[in-house]
Amino acid sequence: MSPWLPQSQEPVSLRQLFPAASFVGCADIRITDICEDSTRCKPRTMFAALPGTRCQGTAFVADAVNRGAGSVLVERPLPDVSVPQCVVQNVRAAYSYLCEALHEYPSQRLKTVGVTGTNGKTTTTYLVRSILKSAGHPTGMIGTIEYDDGIEQKPAQLTTPDSATLASSLSRMVHNRQTHVAMELSSHALDQGRAAGTQLDVAVVTNVTHDHFDYHRDSQAYAEAKSRIFDQCKPGATIVLNADDPSSQAFQARLAGRKVVTYGMRPNANVTAEVLEHSLHGTRFRVHVGTDSQMFWTSLIGPHNVSNCLAAIVATSTFGLSLREISAGIERLDVVPGRLERVVHDRDFHLFVDYAHTPDALTHAIETLKPHTAGKLICVFGAGGDRDQSKRPLLGRAATEADVAIITSDNPRSEDPASIIQDVAAGVTNARCEYHTETNRRAAIELATSLATSGDTILIAGKGHERFQEIKGERYPFDDREVVQNILPFRLPQPQPVLDRMSA
Repeated sequence: MSPWLPQSQEPVSLRQLFPAASFVGCADIRITDICEDSTRCKPRTMFAALPGTRCQGTAFVADAVNRGAGSVLVERPLPDVSVPQCVVQNVRAAYSYLCEALHEYPSQRLKTVGVTGTNGKTTTTYLVRSILKSAGHPTGMIGTIEYDDGIEQKPAQLTTPDSATLASSLSRMVHNRQTHVAMELSSHALDQGRAAGTQLDVAVVTNVTHDHFDYHRDSQAYAEAKSRIFDQCKPGATIVLNADDPSSQAFQARLAGRKVVTYGMRPNANVTAEVLEHSLHGTRFRVHVGTDSQMFWTSLIGPHNVSNCLAAIVATSTFGLSLREISAGIERLDVVPGRLERVVHDRDFHLFVDYAHTPDALTHAIETLKPHTAGKLICVFGAGGDRDQSKRPLLGRAATEADVAIITSDNPRSEDPASIIQDVAAGVTNARCEYHTETNRRAAIELATSLATSGDTILIAGKGHERFQEIKGERYPFDDREVVQNILPFRLPQPQPVLDRMSA
């Protein structure tokens, strides 16, 4: 299952782990290995027949048994299966619990911070890691951009990996003597129980806005998926909610008796902040916790990043860190890859790359940059194919708050890029915004740079840190930052004027 599975470990008893389960062909099943891919089964492996969106794992039971699987994990008894069966109510959740058990429960040996939300997950986890490491706590991370076990950093394949990879990653952190972990939990992973066995000391919900309705159907189902993070909390865990987000009120109503701490820019939150000064080079703000307060400085820009800082402040304060220690950790983080990341060049306009691919995130990015733009704000963006089509016109509407909008391809996947662009353009309602369409993303970026003059700002949104473009089932190398550097002359970054850190 994993090179980090202890070889001397006693087999896990499914009867003990799942006392409500039914067993076919046996009284108990004891395993040392489990997998969800029938082609990887070997003698005595348990095969987990996971339900899928396109096909069911039960269709591969025969193949798993033929390859040597000694038992199967299913949601209903299967006829004509020659090996013992463990029948559980939810195979995905049970699989996650088993992966944790086989790795000797790593999440129980770490201090864990889980972050979910439509926007801000990645930035918040980067902030949490920076704060904890700055305070002397070795901290791993699992998220959209990378998996960091404390020694090795690998590019992420999914925001929240499959259950086996997740348990293995946490086990490596324990082995590498990490004490804490900051991890993103996507709505898909929560809905599927992919991380059900992972126990949290802190659960953070940044916000719940429009996204993933192709999977979750509607806002209610989406919010319900996010709320499943609360089921993974350890006894006495802290739940952190954004008081500025309307969804937090609904969540709080169901959390009576739990330890809930709220944050926000409004005075009704437990932890609040006021922005004192901001520019395209950083933000200075004051945080209030009861009668205590502390000045903070961050190189991250925009009010939404102050909100992300507040989420990280509350999360890390639960481990006994002072506001001064937390402030040092926030200041230590210079940039989050692809999150309003500045691309340095020799022209006299600003250029930022951002991952914003939801209407809310795109609105925040534009609202952050526009007040600091002396000339035009030019936005290059698109929408992903084979994903939530209902947000496409909303993205168009959000982008036209810029002065110039260039609608282009994102990751069209199996869809026709021109058709996606047409859906997005249907949301363009601001007559004051000049807008263009260009299916070729590189050409769209070239158009933006040709239109930009002194004092302008270009925002290239949608892909952020991604280094590929997915078209017709193939992934082609494409990094917005590298494309810009190929188009425009590039120089090494020069010292930039920043807000007075000493005054903070």
